Amino acid sequence: MGSADFYPEERPVRWVAVAGFWIDARPVTIAEFRRFVRQTGYLTVAEQVPGSGCHPGSGPERLLPGSLVFRKTAGPADFREFGNWWRYLPGACWRRPDGPGSTVRGCDKHPVTHITYTDARAYADWAGKDLPTEAEWEYAARGGLDGAVYAWGDDFAPGGQHLANTWHGAFPWQNLALDGYERTSPVASFPANGYGLYDMTGNVWEWTKDYYRPGRHADPDHELPCCAPNRSLAVGHEGARAPAEVPRRVIKGGSYLCAPSSCLRYRPAARHGAADDTSSGHVGFRCVLRLPS
Repeated sequence: MGSADFYPEERPVRWVAVAGFWIDARPVTIAEFRRFVRQTGYLTVAEQVPGSGCHPGSGPERLLPGSLVFRKTAGPADFREFGNWWRYLPGACWRRPDGPGSTVRGCDKHPVTHITYTDARAYADWAGKDLPTEAEWEYAARGGLDGAVYAWGDDFAPGGQHLANTWHGAFPWQNLALDGYERTSPVASFPANGYGLYDMTGNVWEWTKDYYRPGRHADPDHELPCCAPNRSLAVGHEGARAPAEVPRRVIKGGSYLCAPSSCLRYRPAARHGAADDTSSGHVGFRCVLRLPS
């Protein structure tokens, strides 16, 4: 696991053993999540009113159901200010990914987004499965290629072929969509890895069940919030800080918003932390099934 060649939080490179497991070949889709909601009546975190206790300093006008939505900027922006391109939008959720008036019609095969860790766990429990650990996820993503930079080898675009849905151009204002997609892509739009798994690279970040710890080589100032902004900061008043008690989980795989200049994390070794209470338009999940212990 890990890499010594990119971000500090990926270090050190180490050997890890995992027991046998099955993992979904694709991220959970909108159609699959809709089936879960219809059968259970489940309401995602983004569809619930945020609790004032979790967002100190926020007035009632800010405590509205919603989620984080990406908006391209008009030009180059300061990477230290995620508010330049992330907006907490009331009404945004898995059904309305761009807020009121938007729809997921025609997107049944796209990965579901605007899902918190709690939502992902609820779906996994309903399906009789679990969320992967970080080690399980990374093992699966590598597809048998130990030490390779990407899930398919060391060349990002072998022979000029794009093998994942990522950002092409200058983030956060110019996306050339050289891979054919500016937003999420239908699952399995790109070739599978060596284990027959799709979208382990790009498209959407995926939740794991492990708590996020940056690692002994990480520099907190190095972690740019473009990847996983915290809902508490977006909902809170200007200058607010996220409550320390909100845990963070490891997310893996990168997304369609990851660009080499800002977030070269569409690699099996790459990792980031996302707050449990946070949903956004570029985070989804897949499930695992393990042998009974």
